Amino acid sequence: MSAPLLEVRHLRVEFPTRRGTLLALDDISFEIAPGEILGVVGESGAGKSLTGSAIIGLLEPPGRIAGGEILLAGRRIDHLPYEQMRRIRGREIGAIFQDPLTSLNPLYTIGRQLTETIQTHLPVGAAEARTRAIRLLQDTGIPAAEQRLDQYPHQFSGGMRQRVVIALALAAEPKLIVADEPTTALDVSIQAQIISLLKRLCKEHGAAVMLVTHDMGVIAETCDRVAVLYAGRVAEIGPVGDVIHRASHPYTTGLMGSIPAMDEDRERLLQIDGAMPRLNALPTGCAYNPRCPQVMPRCRSERPELRDAGATQAACWLVEQGAVPR
Repeated sequence: MSAPLLEVRHLRVEFPTRRGTLLALDDISFEIAPGEILGVVGESGAGKSLTGSAIIGLLEPPGRIAGGEILLAGRRIDHLPYEQMRRIRGREIGAIFQDPLTSLNPLYTIGRQLTETIQTHLPVGAAEARTRAIRLLQDTGIPAAEQRLDQYPHQFSGGMRQRVVIALALAAEPKLIVADEPTTALDVSIQAQIISLLKRLCKEHGAAVMLVTHDMGVIAETCDRVAVLYAGRVAEIGPVGDVIHRASHPYTTGLMGSIPAMDEDRERLLQIDGAMPRLNALPTGCAYNPRCPQVMPRCRSERPELRDAGATQAACWLVEQGAVPR
């Protein structure tokens, strides 16, 4: 296993308010190696997108990193001034967002946006930047790339716009790509193409990818490892096959059970009762305890830390007792 490209250590993100400080991310830790795709999954409000925003230095005020470290290729980046972080963003970290329309300037041609990004981060002239832009569009599967370079975002379909956003993210050949739900707004056939493209480009460029999604099908198809988030903490993390088929946390088991299986005849899908707790009303002990079907008295008073659970790590007292949910 090669040295990790991205290291997130005990990350803590807070939102100060008039009624007190809300703890949005609490003690998040993980690593991603070059060429590896780590999936980050969980319900809405779990902290998936917030983790990505903290890594690329785009936390919305008044959100702030209140603790922990973020290291890129061994260099700490979470405390850098805005201008220094701006130079890293794009050059060393590429970002792919859910809605391509918010990532593209409707007043500029695709070619201008690509060539400006390339020339901002790489020492190349206008002619070479245009050649690189055409090659990027070709690599991301856009036909007639040379002609389409001079078109505007509104002249592209949703799937094609997302390919342009991926091309923009790869323009400066970054080491790390943070992809925040890149397939959510696309139909299923286009989703499959984007997933295949992301996997191929990751392997070819040797980039590390953090893929944020709530879709376990995308995780299973795309990722090498997966981190399951719940209420701003990592509930379970490990190789994707082990997390999906041999989950060690009741929440992960519930997530897996809610996915329809093509080879099973079920009248009803499993469901997780209740909802994610609000940041200002987190329960004592394990945050999942009000919804957990296997809750114990200890779960309501003590918060479990991540511990080895076979091939994965899980933050659950059941693991300590050897009563892993199946």
